[in-house]
Amino acid sequence: MSNLKVTSAKMNVKGKFLFCGNEKFYIKGVTYGTFAPGPDGCQFPDILTVENDFRALAASGLNCIRTYTVPPIYVLDIADSLNLKVMVGLPWEQHITFLDSSERKHNIIKSIKEAVLSCEGHNAVLCYTIGNEIPAPIVRWYGKSKTEKFLKQLYDAVKSVAPDSLVTYVNYPTTEYLELDFLDFSCYNVYLETPEKLGKYIARLHNLCGDRPLVLAEIGLDSLRNGDEKQAETLVWQTETIFGKGCAGMFIFAWTDEWWRGGFEIEDWDFGLVDRERNPKPALEAVAGAMAEVPFAAGNYQPFFSVVVCSYNGSATIRDTLNALTNLSYPRFEVIVVNDGSTDDLAEIVSHYPVRLITTPNKGLSNARNTGMYNAKGEIIAYIDDDAYPEEHWLHYLAYAYSNSEHGAMGGPNIIPEEDGPLAFCVANAPGGPVHVLSTDEIAEHIPGCNLSVRKNVLMKIGGFDPVYRAAGDDVDICWRIQEAGHTIGFHPSAVVWHHRRNSLKAYWKQQKGYGKAEALLEAKWPEKYNGFGHLTWAGRIYGNGITLPVKVKKDKVFHGTWGSALFQSVYQPAEGFLNSIPLMPEWYLLTVLTAVLSALGFLWTPLLFLWPLCVITVLLVIIQAVISSGKSSSLRPETPGHFKYRMLIIVLHIIQPIARLYGRFQHGITPWRSRGAGLHSKFLIMFGCRMFTHWSEEWRSSEEWLADVEKKLMALKTRVKRGGNFDNWDIQVRNGLFSKSRGLLTIEEHGAGKQFLRFKCCAHYSFYGFLMIAIPCGLAVAAALDRSFLVSGILAFITAVMAFRFITETAGSMTSLYTRFKLLAITEQEEAGKVVRKERINADLNESIHQNLFMKPVIKPLNMGNFHAEVQVTE
Repeated sequence: MSNLKVTSAKMNVKGKFLFCGNEKFYIKGVTYGTFAPGPDGCQFPDILTVENDFRALAASGLNCIRTYTVPPIYVLDIADSLNLKVMVGLPWEQHITFLDSSERKHNIIKSIKEAVLSCEGHNAVLCYTIGNEIPAPIVRWYGKSKTEKFLKQLYDAVKSVAPDSLVTYVNYPTTEYLELDFLDFSCYNVYLETPEKLGKYIARLHNLCGDRPLVLAEIGLDSLRNGDEKQAETLVWQTETIFGKGCAGMFIFAWTDEWWRGGFEIEDWDFGLVDRERNPKPALEAVAGAMAEVPFAAGNYQPFFSVVVCSYNGSATIRDTLNALTNLSYPRFEVIVVNDGSTDDLAEIVSHYPVRLITTPNKGLSNARNTGMYNAKGEIIAYIDDDAYPEEHWLHYLAYAYSNSEHGAMGGPNIIPEEDGPLAFCVANAPGGPVHVLSTDEIAEHIPGCNLSVRKNVLMKIGGFDPVYRAAGDDVDICWRIQEAGHTIGFHPSAVVWHHRRNSLKAYWKQQKGYGKAEALLEAKWPEKYNGFGHLTWAGRIYGNGITLPVKVKKDKVFHGTWGSALFQSVYQPAEGFLNSIPLMPEWYLLTVLTAVLSALGFLWTPLLFLWPLCVITVLLVIIQAVISSGKSSSLRPETPGHFKYRMLIIVLHIIQPIARLYGRFQHGITPWRSRGAGLHSKFLIMFGCRMFTHWSEEWRSSEEWLADVEKKLMALKTRVKRGGNFDNWDIQVRNGLFSKSRGLLTIEEHGAGKQFLRFKCCAHYSFYGFLMIAIPCGLAVAAALDRSFLVSGILAFITAVMAFRFITETAGSMTSLYTRFKLLAITEQEEAGKVVRKERINADLNESIHQNLFMKPVIKPLNMGNFHAEVQVTE
């Protein structure tokens, strides 16, 4: 039981933001101290000085003070009287090797508890910091995991005596690799003196701390070396950048130039907003002006947004969406609700809100999104789902991001609301949820459709959403098309929407089956982005909870620099190999079933009983991955009530999700044995080695143009095409299935006068694993036959024959694709020549027509000849 007093306005965390009670609280702070100790050992000025200091900083728009030592009660009382909050530093011997002695560890933990108790649960306490920049050499000495474990012990020590308080640790770039996801929010000391560097590093820190708030605990500039005016100017753009980039707050270092450290007064640094005699510097006035406009200056870029909500029978949740939209603080936006043929009372609910309602027949999500696009008045269209609702400054953050970039689209995170039930919480920490994929800290490869905004002109240029995606997959497709059109997609970590998750196993199962269908539709349209199993490989990193993690065989490495000298020390995670990634695929369950069937045949032929351990291993790998993932990729904490029960449910969801996804994929044709590309050609059925195809051209083109033409024709076949890389001795690769692929190499003989002779060498490349999958059942079939177990031998022989047939036909298909597409070059060349002749004839006819009709009234006459279309307007 805590001995601390209950406060009236408790500080708490919701997503990326801090709240004081129910009010969002942006930290606009300044550091205070450390000061030389007085006769009584107190490291704070007298009461009068503290009161004058606090009144001055409160008058300047600051609302928080950060102390590096535990303040006496009078300091907290003065702060509370002026509505100021205090970040209380809990000092201990972090600059020495503190883990060498068990007694020292015990004393540190004891002193931390005593320090927290001395604050008496004061209303002015913002949070407690359990450390400030443990030196990088000390962390390197003990190692990452030992340091993290001890900081977790300190966190638990504070929570044991003040369970309702917020606890953080102040890190810095040299030890950014510490994984401290148990903290209530993340803090970093950062000194970067250009907007570009600061903005990029803030984006990195956001990705390190995930869905928790980010606070910069020290930021500033030395006026002694840079001058008073430069300090003032720098603090203004630092403030604007920090809040614009979505931080929950900042502390300027420092209030006064007076600074005592290590037993000495520091006189060769002047970071204060006031000097040692408390005379204001220009920085104080500049900071007051900047803080008055937190989080966004009124004069900043404010584009007009059209917020589009597409809904089909979404009456259960759309009230939350519309309530939040009507309470947005952004000044320039409209709301359009597209009712996609709902059969519930959706239209009646929407009619009570000041929004535009458009009702259409039920044609699916993409059609509804396009309806919103065509009716939108804004220059930017922001799509949000009917089971999500935005954070108050959602559009502000998007506007800031658009104003500082040329991105064609922009998105942000989607976080489960606190009020959702335990089952929804477990679903939010299970695989298959809406996650974002980032190729850099600020550029996305994919943004979920529940929080996706697009410039209207970009969306119109690419033709809007593809109507084939009725329920899912539309966001993936549109992101790829935006990037294909030459635009980038940005990501703002604080452009948050709260997104309800499915609250029943039945709804979750149905959702995952739908995602399986969407995968099949996407694979049919974008085969080049999928591997032989039909799985998408993202180039960027996936962020979010619930991701199924592989059983790691490679250890993460920390980049320390030579002798630990790097200023920015990060964790580097080696890529997992192909074999280690296979158990993550839904098709792993097929392997489990196959090994179980073969093991069951052991009751007919005893040697196959030895396959039972393999079957057990395939099952255990799935369970082990689920257990690892439930602990490392979820937001579930050990102190959460019902932790064990929820974790078991999350493990179950990790296990059943691939089955639902596999079921949906198979229902819609995305199977490991599916075929792509051209049909079979008999002359390629049995092929080892290479074949060469030739083409004579009367028109000169570069090799890049020829190959691009072949690639385009192959992609039209919906086959998986890959370009050769910088170190490959082939130009184009085609894969139509699992077991084999074919590669083509082009060379050109130049014969003068623009004439060229093309030689295209195509070689089959067989998969080692394909040979293995044929050899194993074949060997077992022979062994069973020799042992006179003819039924088992026949079954195994049938499996071998199916595998071998598939192996042969896949090879033939890939070779046929290369052959037919290369041969089409001749036909294309003839068609192009015919177009030129027809176009010249048309132009001649038009000139004659114009000459004969100079004095006739204007007409518009369309002409259609073959693939050529001309529209001519004849004027007087």
